[in-house]
Amino acid sequence: MRIALLSNEYPPHIYGGAGVHVDHLARELVALESGENYLQILCFGDQKAHSENTRVQGITSRADLPFQDSRHKKLFDALYRNLVMAGLVKESDLVHCHTWYTHLAGCLLKELLDIPLILTVHSLEPHRPWKEEQLANAYAVSTWLEKTALLNADGIIAVSRSMKEDVQHLYGISPEKIRVIHNGIDLDHYKPTFDEGLIRSYGINPDKPYVLFVGRITRQKGIIHLLNGLPHIERDTQIVLCAGAADTEKIDVEMKQRLEEVKASTINQIVWIPDFLPEDHMVVLYSHASLFVCPSVYEPFGIINLEAMACNTPVVASAVGGIREVVAHNETGLLVDFDVGENFEPKRPEQFSKNLATAINTLLASPEKLKAMGIESRKRVEQHFSWKNIAQQTLEYYREVIERYRREVRSIPDVS
Repeated sequence: MRIALLSNEYPPHIYGGAGVHVDHLARELVALESGENYLQILCFGDQKAHSENTRVQGITSRADLPFQDSRHKKLFDALYRNLVMAGLVKESDLVHCHTWYTHLAGCLLKELLDIPLILTVHSLEPHRPWKEEQLANAYAVSTWLEKTALLNADGIIAVSRSMKEDVQHLYGISPEKIRVIHNGIDLDHYKPTFDEGLIRSYGINPDKPYVLFVGRITRQKGIIHLLNGLPHIERDTQIVLCAGAADTEKIDVEMKQRLEEVKASTINQIVWIPDFLPEDHMVVLYSHASLFVCPSVYEPFGIINLEAMACNTPVVASAVGGIREVVAHNETGLLVDFDVGENFEPKRPEQFSKNLATAINTLLASPEKLKAMGIESRKRVEQHFSWKNIAQQTLEYYREVIERYRREVRSIPDVS
């Protein structure tokens, strides 16, 4: 099968779950069918690679386009790259797009090559209103692009049941058109791995328990809510924040100011690592952590929780979106509910922060329970979230969509 895979993120330029998904999905798709599948991967960046079954082409932006607001530049840059992408694919059995950043190219290729369009929904623009801080009115355009592509897609992959329900509710799309295929994890890479010297190099004491947060500095990831809960965490606990890539200067400043205030109100050590760390370092940080905390206010799936769980680390997380399908409450960690208010923020943010701290304290007070949850975490990931299984499900869905397209929509050659 010839597959055109479009993504704004692809190694080495990965900053979120969608990029991780595309990276591992591509590897496994090539490995299936005795290596007979051919992938043309188009992405944002300067990547360039070619093998027998894969061609990777990064697209850089050379156009100096005018704009009304400096925050619109990111949108116009993406649209320019989409036009280049649409011209580079000469033949393919389908086009598979990830995130709104490549949806225009997907829609164009669907018509230009007369092939089915498949979209994987990693998140939904209407559920990320804080992005207006980044994009200004261009946020309305990204939402329109997403809606247009979803309504024109021949097949939609949702990374969680929660995401499938959101797609149906927001865009009125028939559930028969949507297939739930979860994200996965590289079990050979993400596994318990220990290195006290590395832990000490980041200013962390490996002899004391620590709670780990990993994520971008963004409203979505709920880091401010976690910061507000830190003064309520029991003494003699370290808090390690692997937090960088702030969405906006405003939230970056807010994060730094709040962090200084919290440091003054707790005797616990807070270690902030603002750099993007190599995966092998992250595996060690996950493995040494007593528990991982994910305070997101919106999370279609939450692949970051799988990374921690694969390293035998229990999770305290918000009971939102796909997280509820990843973390088994009272088995692999604890889920923290909150009443959702405007822009997906908790109606009672102070209470949510305290509830996060209470859940953290509850698990830290029971080392035996933490150990048992860690074992169950790894077991759950092994049973349900391997990339090989996810790639197989995706390939089978490709075949279904192509056959339906050939039968009902267009007349294209049978690729089975």
